[in-house]
Amino acid sequence: MGIKRIVVLGPESTGKSELCQHLARHYDTEWVPEYARFYLDRLTGEYQQSDLKSMAEGQLSWEDEKAEYANEYLICDTNLIVIKIWSDHKYGNTDEWIEKELANRSYDFYLLNNIDIPWMPDPQREHPKMRKHFFDIFKSYLEEHNLPHAIVSGIEGERKNCAVDAVSTFFSKGEEDTRSSPA
Repeated sequence: MGIKRIVVLGPESTGKSELCQHLARHYDTEWVPEYARFYLDRLTGEYQQSDLKSMAEGQLSWEDEKAEYANEYLICDTNLIVIKIWSDHKYGNTDEWIEKELANRSYDFYLLNNIDIPWMPDPQREHPKMRKHFFDIFKSYLEEHNLPHAIVSGIEGERKNCAVDAVSTFFSKGEEDTRSSPA
């Protein structure tokens, strides 16, 4: 059995990176930081739609690299769903390459971070008043594409425990289904 890929996604300022680091420590595995942050920190001027493809390529590259060292799980701080939703919102469409890669990549489980923690300002964050809007879009996307997911809520330790419980429940259910299936 290969590495199980878990994606943590959600609107801006919902604790995705912190949760990914926690899950990686908890499961003694690798996590993939959000490449877009790295990219934007090095960009001079405003980003353009063409930059989103570069961000997507970087994210997938980092993901593939980290997967080589992961133990059982690979924790991904966002994936191409985030880039697609952002591109559709800001530019009204998504690059064909991103759409194709999104359709060809598979992930085992998604954790959708709720907006129940306070907004934290950051120069890369653009929409403090649109977190509910984006949360609803992420949730709809996961439901419409029938992607296995859980919503992660709570502050500090509660949020972390909620995520670990969701992962444990989801993957133990899968193991039970496998054990009960005839060979």
